[in-house]
Parts: sequence; structure tokens; C-alpha cells
Amino acid sequence: MLAQSLFTRRSRFNFSREALIFRAKNPRNSDMAPPILSLALPSETGRVLSIQSHTVQGYVGNKSAVFPLQLLGYDVDPINSVQFSNHTGYPTFKGQVLNGQQLWDIIEGLEANELLFYTHLLTGYIGSVSFLNTVLEVVSKLRTINPALTYVCDPVMGDEGKLYVPQDLVSVYREKVVPVASMLTPNQFEAELLTGSRIQTEEDGQKACNLLHEAGPSKVVITSISIDGNLFLIGSHQKEKGQPPKQFKIVIPRLPAYFTGTGDLMTALLLGWSNKYPDNLEKAAELAVSSLQAVLQRTLNDYQRSGHNPQSTSLEIRLIQSQDDIRSPQVLFKAEIYN
Repeated sequence: MLAQSLFTRRSRFNFSREALIFRAKNPRNSDMAPPILSLALPSETGRVLSIQSHTVQGYVGNKSAVFPLQLLGYDVDPINSVQFSNHTGYPTFKGQVLNGQQLWDIIEGLEANELLFYTHLLTGYIGSVSFLNTVLEVVSKLRTINPALTYVCDPVMGDEGKLYVPQDLVSVYREKVVPVASMLTPNQFEAELLTGSRIQTEEDGQKACNLLHEAGPSKVVITSISIDGNLFLIGSHQKEKGQPPKQFKIVIPRLPAYFTGTGDLMTALLLGWSNKYPDNLEKAAELAVSSLQAVLQRTLNDYQRSGHNPQSTSLEIRLIQSQDDIRSPQVLFKAEIYN
């Protein structure tokens, strides 16, 4: 059988029996559809299902995450939790919001055609409890097909002390999502919400990572912590349950502007590089931070060159123009390992 012969090729992935069945009926004739080559000939990276928002114009959500992951060699299938004309920071926006049943309809369509094998699931902003509960069902479904699925969760809930999702989502993230996540990428405020503890020192950040490890994920990256005017990232990798994690920080420069889509881009880069360096989270974080800072610096320079005051509005990131910095970043920001 074609599928069996193709899957005798060497691969980093252990495919379940369900993943071997990937041919579907062609509605135009009685012949079989061609094989799904991303399953039959898997790359050295993987297949990502990314459930995030989508804007027609600008780079946030899936628009900020899919292209970088593709540049890093991943097959990415996006599901757009919303489709808006532009991000909500503009004076007005219009579009549609996907509900939980519609999300599940898409999953059932993929499953019916044996297309539901993924190595990674990536989720970002989710605006309702019902949709988040459906995402949890998706995690369970994907892991019945590939038990080794890596779930990378950006628990987007708020920033700088301000919650911008319904309060009910916090407990769902804390009690249901964190335990099934493989990697968690909260910001400082979100890490405080998830752990119920304030982060006022670096030691507090390390302790927050430990609390999140106890709840589930082996990898935690608090992507931005601001203390005494300093901005940095804290990462933590617990390779074995019950063992002390390896923890580090990366100091991040403050740029005189506010950018949209940076959290979505950062989480995608962390997924991409941590999968390439599964036992070296600090190296993955160095590459991710260096890529992100290069994108932001180019964005800032381009807005200034156009005559725009970068502090007057939020800035749309220059993602396409920065593809070399995403594919092959120059590592300018190094991790400092905690003792």
C-alpha cells in the first residue's frame, strides 16, 4: 500500500495507525485523492495546528504566527478564531467571530478525511469560556491521534494589570488548560493570574515558573517582566517531574514605541526554535528574542523614516520585510543561567 511504503522512510516522529490513513474520496470521480505529503513525507520540524485570531490587514494572531513558522520549516494549518478587518486598536473594525461549535465542525471535517495528525497545537487569544472549553476538547482529540502532541499555549488574558478577557476565563486557564499544556508563554500579569502570586523580583518570577511546572507544563517562558524599570524574560525547563528546572533570564531593551502582534510572534518563535532545540530552551529563547528584537527595530526604523511619530500610535510590525531575521537571526541577546 502506498501509505505503508511512504512511511517506511525515516522520520523523527512516531506516527499512530490513524496517521497512516490519509487518503480521501475525490468527489469528482471514484479515484482516490492524492496523499497528503506533509503526512507521507514529514519534515524534520512538524505540522502545527494554530488556533488564533486573524486580521485582513496587519499582523496579529495567526497573521503574526503562521508566516514565521513556515519560514522555520513547519507546515502550519491555521484556524481563525475571529476574522476581522483589522485589529481592535483601530477606531473601528468589522468581521466575524467563530464559536465553539463552528470550531468543532472544522475539527470533525479534518477528522473525517483523516487529516487530523499534528505534532504541535498552538493557541493564542481566546475570547469566551465556551470556545476555550472546545479548545480543550481539541487537545484531547489530537492526543488520541498523536499522544506525543506538543501543546504550546499563550494564555492571553491581559497586561500591565488590566484584564481584557472575561474573568471566568482565568479559572479555566488555571484549572484546565495549564495542566494539559506542554509549553506556557504568559506575560508577567498573566503569570500572576495563573499562580495567584505577585511577581515583584526575579526570584518571584522563578517561583512562579516552579508553580506552573507543578501544575503541568515542562517548559515555561514568562515573556516580559518589568521590575525597577528593567525588562527581561525568564525561562524555565523542567526536564523531569520532581526535579529542579533549569532557569535563565534574557535582558530585553525597551524601545520607544508600542507594537501589536509581538506576543503572538514571540510564542510562534519559541515553538519553532524550542522544537529544533528540545533540550536547550535557553538557546531557543535567545534565537526567538533576537528575531523579535530585529523585527521591532526594523519596524521602528521604517516608521521613523516615513515621518511617523512612533509614540503617537501602536505600530504594525514589518514581518515580511524581516524574514531573513526570522529564518537566520543574529543572536545578540544571550541567556544568563540562574544558579
